[in-house]
Amino acid sequence: MTDEQFQRIVEQYGDTIFRLAYSYLKNRADAEDVMQETLLKRCLESKPFASPEHEKHWLLRVASNECKHILRSPWRRRTNPLEDTSEIAVFDEPAQSELFCHVMSLPPKYRAAIYLHYYEGYPVQDIAELMHSKPSTVQTWLMRARGRLLTKLQEAESQ
Repeated sequence: MTDEQFQRIVEQYGDTIFRLAYSYLKNRADAEDVMQETLLKRCLESKPFASPEHEKHWLLRVASNECKHILRSPWRRRTNPLEDTSEIAVFDEPAQSELFCHVMSLPPKYRAAIYLHYYEGYPVQDIAELMHSKPSTVQTWLMRARGRLLTKLQEAESQ
């Protein structure tokens, strides 16, 4: 497939694929992922289509299947975004809730490392694999995050 052909497909069907994916997933990032995956599959597909309608139908079918694949994903069913977790987390003690709120206010890389290590129980090596980092980097993030949490807790105590 040439660049011009691919550009034509993107211009002609990109918005339609995105809207279909968004209607399934209600999430812009996931819908964009589905659109990209669908267009990539079209780019790699070598068989000719009988008509533009056939091509459109094929693309929408692939997009629909991709959306269903994401919706079936165990990850999607069992997780909540970290930003939403502070609203649904229930702890026995108010101090635990306060600490969790402070953890959720950390920058994303520190927050994810702390959350995975202390709340989910992942070892540093597994966190490094999950976050596509080196174990020494994860250890540094954990150390810095603990330092920031200590500072926040001391400030909260002094108030």
